[in-house]
Amino acid sequence: MLGRVCLFGYNGSFLSLSLRSYLGPKIMNQGHIVKCSSDGARSTFADLLTVAEDRHPRSTSPRGANGDDDSEAESHQDGRNVDVDRETRRRAFSWCRDFLSGSWKTITEHDFQIKIVSGGLSNLLYMCSLPDDIHPTGIEPRRGVDSLVLESVMFAILAERELGPRLYGIFPEGRLEQYLPSNRLRTEHLGYPEISAEIACKVARFHGMEMPFNKEPKWLFGTIDRYMEQVKVITFVREAHIKKFKKLMKYDLPAELESLRSLLAETHSPVVFCHNDVQEGNILMLDGRENSSDKLMLIDFEYSSYNYRGFDFGNHFCEWIYDYTYDQWPFYKAKVENYPNREQQLHFIRHYLSEMGGVSPADQARTEEAMILEANRYALASHFLWGLWSIIQAKISKIEFGYMDYAQHRFDTYFRQKKLFS
Repeated sequence: MLGRVCLFGYNGSFLSLSLRSYLGPKIMNQGHIVKCSSDGARSTFADLLTVAEDRHPRSTSPRGANGDDDSEAESHQDGRNVDVDRETRRRAFSWCRDFLSGSWKTITEHDFQIKIVSGGLSNLLYMCSLPDDIHPTGIEPRRGVDSLVLESVMFAILAERELGPRLYGIFPEGRLEQYLPSNRLRTEHLGYPEISAEIACKVARFHGMEMPFNKEPKWLFGTIDRYMEQVKVITFVREAHIKKFKKLMKYDLPAELESLRSLLAETHSPVVFCHNDVQEGNILMLDGRENSSDKLMLIDFEYSSYNYRGFDFGNHFCEWIYDYTYDQWPFYKAKVENYPNREQQLHFIRHYLSEMGGVSPADQARTEEAMILEANRYALASHFLWGLWSIIQAKISKIEFGYMDYAQHRFDTYFRQKKLFS
């Protein structure tokens, strides 16, 4: 029997902009979920940086994530907002009706059901469903997902190679794909030896693919440079943002970027097809395979490109620190002590190498040491990239998240780690 709900994803800079200003939707189906993204940092629209922010005057300010008086923290002291705004509801209804067909065409917007399920740093997820008295007709897909057209090209290839969900179809705003009963990993799962070993194997398989895309590793510093140019001209209105931004700018980030560029230029790292965002939210634990050695699947390929191998290693290791499921301000928890130690890194690297075909015993120790240095130096690039990204998100995103606090933590951690691996 076909299902009554699906995960619907939508990547846009702001919900109030015209469709041509959107980055493109991302429908994932667990029923019908609408994934509304504010990943405007990836947009080419310069005016996103000049949109005036809403003011939230408060009489008192509690302590924020960094221990300072913080009006942002007070405005979210009751946790996340769980209401679905009217425009999101209207667009979600329109997409479900137009692209899912069947029973979805028979209901009115009044009967259409939608609720917030969860959210990430650059998107919100909503569950959309048919009313209880309306049943699927049997012609609509059980579940599906939509996203950027370019990402859909990757998806089609990954699906063909059985490395991703089946692709049902592509349309102007995104795509529809198979829903796989599963649960996303949580941060603490990344440190489980069995889970870490399988993630390493999945990353190795990803890196081993030949994809019909530009093989030049332009993504990393192309993205960082673009973000840096936006940060150089960004302005804030809210007092809390101004204070935190001034603190971040004391780091002289443009000069530090050149230092990072030089450090990575002297760090060997092969160019491979990288996922570029191997974090727990992008790894599914497939239902019914809990005791299998093939129970995980990588998803969400919007950042995937040819890139330096070390970035996938270092970025993944950084994600051991951050838990994005915390439901109180700043809506994440960071535990630097959870960054993988030497033995945990070697465990990951050895399973990666084994999946790639292994190395000779004579070269094993030297290769492992080089890859540890590679991973930890490219972890610096991860901190730098997502730190800049988070500053921009603080300006343009409507997601409830402590972006400036997160940026501060990423750069603080960057400088601590740089002392160890320069």
